[in-house]
Amino acid sequence: MVKVVNTSGKRKTAIARATFRSGKGCVRINRKPVEYYQPELARLKIMEPLELVGNRINRIDVSVNVEGGGVMGQAEASRTAIARGLVDWFKDEELRALFMSYDRALLVNDTRRKEPKHPMGRGARAKRQKSYR
Repeated sequence: MVKVVNTSGKRKTAIARATFRSGKGCVRINRKPVEYYQPELARLKIMEPLELVGNRINRIDVSVNVEGGGVMGQAEASRTAIARGLVDWFKDEELRALFMSYDRALLVNDTRRKEPKHPMGRGARAKRQKSYR
């Protein structure tokens, strides 16, 4: 029986779904190798959990499908999905503690959302200016 682990991560409106299988250490985001992911800052964000795990990643193939949101939202959703999957795959409490001490957002979805627009204004907080002259 082939071992498969499915996980997900969210950030704003971006949703990432990650699938883990045993393999040669190939990590793909939307069917493209993570090494070619642009922009570079987003790629570095996605690589954080992979670097924390070290050489153990060479036994796993990771495939991430991410949709919605912007570039950085997708990157943070992807890193959450990858980190959760690594903890599930290895069933390692020390790894979980390492991720939590490094950055809690690696394992916990960021629940912040955009505040809805309010009446009499251009956005959630901005209001139309009043002039009494």
